[in-house]
Amino acid sequence: MGYKFKPNKGVAKRMRVTKTGKLKHRHEKNSHLRSRRSSKLKRQLGRAGTLAEGHSRNMRRFLGLVGKRPNQTTHEKAIAEKQGDEKTESTKTESTKAEPKKKTEPKKTASKSK
Repeated sequence: MGYKFKPNKGVAKRMRVTKTGKLKHRHEKNSHLRSRRSSKLKRQLGRAGTLAEGHSRNMRRFLGLVGKRPNQTTHEKAIAEKQGDEKTESTKTESTKAEPKKKTEPKKTASKSK
């Protein structure tokens, strides 16, 4: 019987994977003794941060995600599929809107009399 992979729950609680495969996290130094920190720093710490790519590879292994950016390929495929659908719809509407060709009569040439 094979080994069943179990993702690290601590990392799963602290990190969130974006559509492009980057990892978002909450900043540290945010719980207590905030009075000595500047307003700018407190404001920046409140926003989510993205983890550096080197650390992200390790954390993705903990989460059981393989590849550099696993969600990026699925995201790009969805975009390509959506654009492909738009192209096929535009060609269908063009073919239905095209007017039937009118029959052209042969040109009558004027004969020159001398």
